[in-house]
Order: sequence, then C-alpha cells, then structure tokens
Amino acid sequence: MFHLPRSLRLCLLLATCLLVRPAQAEPRLDLALVIAVDVSSSMDPKEQKLQRDGFVEAFRSPLVHKAIKQGILGRIAVTYVEWSSSDDQTIVVPWTVIDGPDSASTFAQRLSFQPTRRGTTTSISAALDFGARLLREIEPETVRKVIDVSGDGTNNDGRPVTDARDQVVGAGVTINGLPVMIKNPEAMWDMDVLDLYYRDCVIGGLGAFMQPVRDVSEFATLVELKILREVSGIDGQILPTIPAAMSVDCRTGEKKREEPEVPLLKKP
Repeated sequence: MFHLPRSLRLCLLLATCLLVRPAQAEPRLDLALVIAVDVSSSMDPKEQKLQRDGFVEAFRSPLVHKAIKQGILGRIAVTYVEWSSSDDQTIVVPWTVIDGPDSASTFAQRLSFQPTRRGTTTSISAALDFGARLLREIEPETVRKVIDVSGDGTNNDGRPVTDARDQVVGAGVTINGLPVMIKNPEAMWDMDVLDLYYRDCVIGGLGAFMQPVRDVSEFATLVELKILREVSGIDGQILPTIPAAMSVDCRTGEKKREEPEVPLLKKP
C-alpha cells in the first residue's frame, strides 16, 4: 500500500479544512443604528414632541443624506424604539435600510405619522438589552453597531444599568447617549447632573460619546449633530463641565426606588 509522507498528509488535510470552511460574509451596511427614546412618565408631552421632531428632521437633513452616501458602502439600517419600564419597549419604525435621500425621507415620514405615548418607570437597562436583541436579529452584516439612547432620568427599574451596558459593549456594540436636561429637576427620579450619569453609567464601547441637550432651542440641531456623528463614525466624548473629582453613583435611580433620600454625587 502506498503511504503519503506525513507532511504531505497534513497539507492535504489543511487544504480540505480550508475548502469546507464557510466564507465570511462581506459587510453590507456601514451602520446598524437603534434609536431608543425615553417615553417614561418623566418625559412630558413637550419633551416628547421635541424629541420626535428632532429625529424626524435629522433624517430629512441633506447633511445626514450626504454623510450616509459618503460611507464605505453608502448604506445604513435604522430602527426607532420607544421605551419606558423593564417590560415596555415598542418598535415604532422597524429596521429600514437608508441609502439616499428618498429612503431617509421615507423613514422620517413614517416616524412623523406615529402617535406619541407615555409610559411609567425608567429602565435604561431594559432598553439597552432590547436594542442589543434587535442588533442580533438584523440579517445584513454591518461594519458598526450602535444604540443611541436618549432620556431625562436615571435607571429606576430592571437590572442595574451598568450590568446591561457592560454586556452590550462586550458584544461589540457602541452605546451613545442623549441626556435631555431642558427642565429643572423636580421629581424624585430627576437629576441635575444627568450628563455625568450618562457619561459614567450609560455610554460605552468604541468611540462612544454623549450629547447633552440643555435648551429647547438647540434640541433639533443637537439631535442632527448626534446622528451625523453616528453615521460618519466620528468618535470622542462631549464631556460635561463638572469637576473631574466628582463622580456619580450609577445605582442612584435604583437606590431612590428603595430609599428616596440618597446623594446624587460622590467623591472618589
């Protein structure tokens, strides 16, 4: 019986493995973006309208259209989700591929036609978990995966927000934040350093950033800027003007649920 040299047998075995190994799918999208917006009871109708209108106008913006086309593939996919408590997440506009002005305007129009609603408590952690599931379910391969989460309060329902953040980031997803700070803190869940909370407790991943909104007049402009940065892949944080010695307790919301009187800031 003829025997092949051991080295040749190994080469043939390796070649066979390479032939049967499935090819890696080529990316078909520059970005898969989950827009996750807060509709909990702390978001009053005025804030909700500003939030919705800001995202509608962003996808009608020629600057956003241009940024999408200038991507490596010139295509992104976007879905718009509203969230509140740990068991309240609603897909308002499902995954939509945007590759130019027409598809972007169609997405904006579909979003503008949907009614707004109000939920109850605030579960940022459940919103992140829900967004991560949507990203796992999307079929086309994508270069970047991002969850864009906006809200006006701390996590006070569901699992700790940092647990959700760390798990989502560990799966290769970037979390960006849009803390809404256009009214003075009044309710128990409100926080006057919400930007610091988002920086320390919510955002994460490659190139993560946050964009606080502190004035009604700048809402639409800042939402557009945020979408532009996400579409373009421009990273780097926008940091709040708060002394570096201050940090925030990421369990503030959960502790307020259990013990109403807890400090918002702590020193390292």
